[in-house]
Amino acid sequence: MSWPEVVLILLAGMAAGTINTIVGSGTLVTFPMLLAFGYPAVVANVSNTLGLVAGGVTGTWGYRKELRGSGDLLGRLAPMSFVGAVIGALLLIVLPASAFDAIVPVLIGIGILLVVLGPWLQRRAAAAHHDAGDQVPLWRRVALPVGILLAGVYGGYFGAAQGVLLMGIMSVLLTDPLQRINGIKNVLGTVVNAVAALTFVVVATDKIDWAVAGLIALGALVGGVIGARLGRRLPPWVLRCFIVVVGVAAIVNLLLG
Repeated sequence: MSWPEVVLILLAGMAAGTINTIVGSGTLVTFPMLLAFGYPAVVANVSNTLGLVAGGVTGTWGYRKELRGSGDLLGRLAPMSFVGAVIGALLLIVLPASAFDAIVPVLIGIGILLVVLGPWLQRRAAAAHHDAGDQVPLWRRVALPVGILLAGVYGGYFGAAQGVLLMGIMSVLLTDPLQRINGIKNVLGTVVNAVAALTFVVVATDKIDWAVAGLIALGALVGGVIGARLGRRLPPWVLRCFIVVVGVAAIVNLLLG
């Protein structure tokens, strides 16, 4: 590995950690770069997943203020992300690389649409919740964990724009402020990456390039701090616009790639 390659991977890891904390899709920075350097797709994906865990940890810590009072909700959702990540990581090992090529852009597009419609859907959900008193509709109680589970499967398999999907799902099914939802997204995304990384270490050690994973981890560690400081200062409408831009870029990248 040359010094320019080392520097570029470090910088890509920092950019990915920043973007992941604000919205998600940091993989779209690191993954194409690793492919351009000649790493096989599965090796690039697995090594990248390991490296980005560090950015998730610092990004989550940066959102600790917004996460206060979310312990019960995270206690219900984190296990769904855990199970989904294991399933997705195992699918990456056993399925051909082209298996999800058609559905991934569609899922990201749905996530973008849900984020755009979030304010209107949240108002409707809040009104329905008020009318129903303290009782949460059954369909929401079922849809939220199922959606988080499926997002976890997707995140464990590939991970690009996982944050867009999580933000979209939770924007529709929760009435919390967008910045709190973003903090919850960071926790769940970190769970998915960490579980997928551990799964890879156990069942696919030969697919890991430890030098690449370490460089991405160093960059992402700093990027998570930067992303938390930037993301927490964004007004909700700016954050939504940023999510849409990143999501559209992800779709274009995947379709043209």
